[in-house]
Amino acid sequence: MEATKVHINDLRVGKIVSEDIYANTQYPILLKNTKLSQEHLYILKAFNIVQIPILLDGKDQERKEKKEPEEKSEVNVAVEKVVVVDRFGNKYNDVIDEFKKMFNGWGAGAKIDITKVRTMILPLVEKILEDRTIIFDLNSFSNAKDYLYHHCIATGLISAAIAQKLGYERGYVLQIAIAGTLADCGMARIPLRIREKKEPLNQLEFNEIRKHPIFSLQMVKNVPAFKEEMKEAIYQHHERLDGSGYPEKLRVGSVSNFGQIIAVADTFHAMTSERLYRLKESPFKVIEKIKESEFGKFDIQVVQALVDLVAALPIGTKIELSNLERGEIMFINKFAPTRPLIKLLSSGEIIDLSKNRSFYISRVITNE
Repeated sequence: MEATKVHINDLRVGKIVSEDIYANTQYPILLKNTKLSQEHLYILKAFNIVQIPILLDGKDQERKEKKEPEEKSEVNVAVEKVVVVDRFGNKYNDVIDEFKKMFNGWGAGAKIDITKVRTMILPLVEKILEDRTIIFDLNSFSNAKDYLYHHCIATGLISAAIAQKLGYERGYVLQIAIAGTLADCGMARIPLRIREKKEPLNQLEFNEIRKHPIFSLQMVKNVPAFKEEMKEAIYQHHERLDGSGYPEKLRVGSVSNFGQIIAVADTFHAMTSERLYRLKESPFKVIEKIKESEFGKFDIQVVQALVDLVAALPIGTKIELSNLERGEIMFINKFAPTRPLIKLLSSGEIIDLSKNRSFYISRVITNE
């Protein structure tokens, strides 16, 4: 099919790019055969690209809505998202208070009321499945003192989001949310002096902590209306595919997919949250660590689902870098999704984080 170069001002949504487009970048900002969207036009103008080659199909493309109304619509969506996050935060804090009482009851010997857990967690699940950017707020809701309670709830929510991304049907998504929430219920049987110790644990204390998946299984094994696969996942959520996990040091082939979903969610939230003995880390930095230093421990598809949830952000998303500079995402590099091209808000300078590794995205700005 014949191609021609078209000036940026004459481009229309729906036209097909005839070759890869570069802009001082290692990877293309637009791939060959990409069908142009309004977002693509925005990217091209941001990079000051004057013209690009377009395939001629012999048909005139209809003009889309004017840019002004679209921008207005985007603003309205952004405002609506802020409201959703605020409402979520209020509900989330109520759930944490309720869960804390429930957890302390388990420590005193109370049985798990699965109906109560379900009623408590599902409204939050519905919200996070509608708006995945809530994931970025979970570590800011948490605090070191009440970390364990926040961790249980957040692990359930992130597990649900991962399961949905992997294509599991709704029933399983809701069950994995409950399983993720209850994965650490056995921690209620660990002595408080160990659970709330401010310094790193010694070997004896760590060995005691390693018993919690066994306690968790004991606490959920007779719970009705709860799938056996989920009980198994709770027991296996600290197993690793290379045999380095616990309590049984299982290897690939013996660890369930649901166990891996909770494992990835558990690890991600733990590393991105403030602890009594450790500072929180950037979600983007944690993703890189899970993919690199933890390679071989987690199922690749589960990790990729988490990457897609966290790193595949819309063009224009506001972020803050580790050097405290603020910017917006201009282009997601599929070969390094945690290191996109960023346009600094202060100067307009465009930075390719895949080339400049001296800093990274420290947080996504969701409510400003």
